[in-house]
This record gives sequence, C-alpha cells and structure tokens, in this order.
Amino acid sequence: MHKHKSQSDARNLSSYDRIIAMKALYRRYRPKTLSEVVGQEQITSVLAKAIANGKLAHAYLFIGPRGTGKTSVARILAHEINGFPYELEDDYLDIIEIDAASNTGVDNIRELREKAIVAPSKGKYKVYIIDEVHMLSKSAFNALLKTLEEPPEHVIFIMATTDAYKVPVTITSRSQVFTFKLANPSTMLDHLKKIAKAEKINITDEALEIVVRRGGGSFRDSLSLLDQVSTLSDGQIDATLLNNALGLPAQDALTNILQGYASGDADRVRKTLADLLDTGIKPEVVADNLITAILDDPQPIWLGLMDKLTEVSRNAYPNVKLLLALTAPATPVAPAFPVAPAPTPRATMATAVKPATVTPKPTPTPAPTPKAEPKTATPAPEPTPEPTPAPAPAPVRVASDADAAEIWNQVILHAEEAAPGIVRFLNESDCTIADHKLTIYAKKKFPKTQIDKRRGIIAEVLPADYTVEVNDQVLNQDADLAAIAELMGGGEEVHIDE
Repeated sequence: MHKHKSQSDARNLSSYDRIIAMKALYRRYRPKTLSEVVGQEQITSVLAKAIANGKLAHAYLFIGPRGTGKTSVARILAHEINGFPYELEDDYLDIIEIDAASNTGVDNIRELREKAIVAPSKGKYKVYIIDEVHMLSKSAFNALLKTLEEPPEHVIFIMATTDAYKVPVTITSRSQVFTFKLANPSTMLDHLKKIAKAEKINITDEALEIVVRRGGGSFRDSLSLLDQVSTLSDGQIDATLLNNALGLPAQDALTNILQGYASGDADRVRKTLADLLDTGIKPEVVADNLITAILDDPQPIWLGLMDKLTEVSRNAYPNVKLLLALTAPATPVAPAFPVAPAPTPRATMATAVKPATVTPKPTPTPAPTPKAEPKTATPAPEPTPEPTPAPAPAPVRVASDADAAEIWNQVILHAEEAAPGIVRFLNESDCTIADHKLTIYAKKKFPKTQIDKRRGIIAEVLPADYTVEVNDQVLNQDADLAAIAELMGGGEEVHIDE
C-alpha cells in the first residue's frame, strides 16, 4: 500500500514538473525575493533597508528599459511589504495590478480611488502596481495626482514605465524614483551560464556571448533567446550553429569587413559582404551587427562609418546603401568634370580674389603712365562729396601697377576698419577693374546707395589715378564671358547674326 502511494506521488510530481517545464525560461527564473534580483543591487539594497526599518514611501516610480526587472521588483516589494510569500501564480486581494495601457481613462482611476479607501483585507497595506503608467491620459493623471497628494495611510502605489519623460513632473515629484539599468555583459553571461547548467543546455561560452549581445542587457530578452536556441540540437550548441539558426553573420566575417574597410581593400569587403548576403542574411542585420562590433571596439577609423550604417535600414535599396557605405572610403568617387573657379567670385576678407576672375580680358591698349607727382593720403576728389565720411586710420595706397586681386582685397580690408557697415554689401557685389577705374556692381539699389555713400573711403586705398563707380546693375555678361574664356585658355567670342 505504501509502495503504491509512493508511485502515485511520483507520477503526480512528474506531471507537476512537466507543467513547470512548459513555462518559458524567463518566467521560471523570475526572482521571488529582493536578494534573488540580478544586476539591480543599487535598488534592491535600498528597498530591503526601507522594509527592515519600516520607512516606506506612499509612492514609488520604477523607470528603465524593458526587461530589466521593474515589474518583478514591484511584485516582490508588494509581497514583502505585507509579509506575503511570493509565488508566480498567487493572487492576493491586497495586491492589485493595473495595466495602464488598457486602463487609460479617468474613470478607471476614479474607480481605483474609490476602492483605495477600503482597508486591506489581509495585509498591512493595499498595494497598487500600475504598469506602463505613462499610458494614462492627462485627466487620469490629474485624478491620480489627488490621491498621491493625500494618500490613505494603508495605500502604497508602485508605478513602472519605460518612458519616464511622458510621466508628468507632478507625479514624479511625489514619488521615490528608482532607475533600472540594462545588465552589463559579464553579469548577464554569468547569469545565463547558471541557468544553462541548471537546465542542462549544452551550449558553448562563445554561443552564450552571442545570446548576451542579442539580448542587449535585457534579462527577459536574453532568457527568451536562450529558451529559443536550447532546442536547436541534442548535442552541443556552438556559435556557428547559433549564427545559422538566427540568420546572423559570423564574428570573423564582421572583423574581415571592418579590417578591409580600414585598409581600403574594397575587393575584400565586397567579397565578404557578398558571401554573407548569399547565405540569406539581410543587409540590415549586417549593418546592425557591424554597429555593435564598432561599439564594442570603437576605433577612430570606424567611427565615421557608423552614421552611414544607421541609414541602411531606412533605404529603399539597403544592399546598395550598405555596399556604398563600406567601399566609399576605399574607392572615393572623383568628380566627373574639373570644377573651374567662377568667373567673378565675390571677395571676402579671408580669401584673395584671383586676377583672372575679377578683371575682364585685358585690352591691347597700354595703360596710361602714372603721374609723377606722388599723392598725399587725402581722398581723391569725387564728383559728389562724401556726406558723412567715416573716420579711418591713415590708409596706405596700393601701387598703380598692382594686380586686381590685391586692389580689391585692400578695399575689403580697409572697409572692415573704416566702414564695416558696407563690408557685407561689398562681399555680395561683383566688380571689374579696367582703364584705371574700379566698377562695383551692387545689383540692388539699397546696397548701391550704402556703398556709394562710402565711395570716398574706398578711394583712399586705390592708386592715385583710379576712380570709383558704383551702380545697381548686374555685371555685364560680356565681361563674364571674357573672364571664362581667359580661364579656359583664351578664345574668341562668336556672334551669330539672326
């Protein structure tokens, strides 16, 4: 009789084990006490001390990325506050979980407030766990705020969110805020090794490192992925098998691509990339894994590549975008045609004007002989006197035989000191210098008026036998053509009669 009972108990235990085994790994290994929580010791230690000393807040706000243990810690805290033993499938009337994504309206929060007044049935506190609290509407937040401002002594709120910036400051300021962080790779790797050993999953450390990278520091994502790959083989699960099953590029292929990129070996990059794409791996996956590899070892030569890789998934032709991103540094594209300087560039204070771009093609007639008498530093006589000449330091005239670029640059530099208000207009203007005359084409009336008022200041640095003319016209196109012809090596202008 005793033997029969033992066999029955064994059969029942085996059935229970099978039910437990059917649960996902992340549920089976969910922590049940604060001491079992991995990777969030900076939070669990503070909460444990608060419980031990009886210094509990009326509201807690847990923020952080998904899969970092916010909801698990909230449930553990709710149980330990009341002294309830925690089991995954338990159900206590004094612990109420609310999914804010499904209960966003103000009516839901009003109902919560009405029930919160009722004293707890079994424990010391009635604990409300509000998950994804940022999903509440504005009116719902306002209704919740009134309860947080004057909470019943027996009520504690534990709120969790992945988007802390969406939670109003009025809610945050009335709560104790705890920030959950993604687990670092070494902590996650040790955690997965223990679980793999307990579950008798034969997987290499190299394969586990891939799981850690793919999990991105999230305990739930990492355990879900380990659960998924545990059925790949009855034998050992290595990195090659894992990469093939998940459609991931091998680490040596990624290293090969990055080394080829750094050395400018475009053929090596193209061949390795083609081999990866031929196996069915998507270009977006390759780009994502390359970014991860660069972040793991951020060499300066690779950093400029990251910005291009982020655009691969948004491109209509991701394979082309990926290939261009990886081979562009090794095979820079040269312009199809040489870029010639513009016929009449505008001078600036930092760049000199090339003579060929400022003056039209010189005429065969010789320039007039400069006057023998040296001129004083006073301005040259003007047809219209300067109404209000700006004071300027004694300018030094350029020589009469100076080239056009030197003359125009001196005009700009002198204007910067003596009349800075017209420097912008001079930079936006075109000019020609011919027959001992500087002609400024201001293009519009207002700049022309402003430059014309300072014409005497401009004349101060010109050769003594030079005059200044300012108009509001665009530079004559014939002068443009002449300058272009000179840049191209000369030529004749041909007129076709109609």
